[in-house]
Amino acid sequence: MPGDDSSTSVGLLLAAGAGTRMGRPKALVVDERGPWLTRAVTTLLDGGCDRVVVVLGAGATEARALLAADPRLLTVDGRARVAVVVADDWADGLAASLRVGLAALAASDPEEARLALITLVDYPGLPPSAVARLLSSPAADVPLGPGALRQSVFHGRPGHPVVVGRSHWSALAASLTGDRGAGPYLRAHAAEPVDCSDLWDGADVDAPA
Repeated sequence: MPGDDSSTSVGLLLAAGAGTRMGRPKALVVDERGPWLTRAVTTLLDGGCDRVVVVLGAGATEARALLAADPRLLTVDGRARVAVVVADDWADGLAASLRVGLAALAASDPEEARLALITLVDYPGLPPSAVARLLSSPAADVPLGPGALRQSVFHGRPGHPVVVGRSHWSALAASLTGDRGAGPYLRAHAAEPVDCSDLWDGADVDAPA
């Protein structure tokens, strides 16, 4: 099962960009269902992540306030469910934010962070069921291990979320450049495709409706 002691999963939510086309940082977007930021964090937790690390950049102060105001994101049994790191070089592109997030995960106890489920804040339609599918092993009695590499696909098109096991974090971080995320690394290492077409459309939102 996702989130059990043998396959501890951490959600890594990238929410650092300025959202130029959106007209404001996407971490600060609020629609009729509430803030994208808190919705994304709650989705990751509800889908099976044991905790979530949020990478902020543009609008970080305001984004922290959104997280702090949501009672669903409080500590459980004395342990924080959500941690925030700030990518000071967020303007350099997605790679910078992902490197900061991976570094934060790598500094954690291996027993408390074996898998990273990575997604971006600009997927407001992401359902918990897609997170759960990515974290569920094909063999029910054998949890995903630190060597796992998985990517959501939608009618054959790769998308988010993705799962990257701990043994890949260092190599992935070293491979990152510019505004590219984990995609090239996942392709080069033949990440396992996980079809999520029946759960949602996998669409990101770049501009106001």
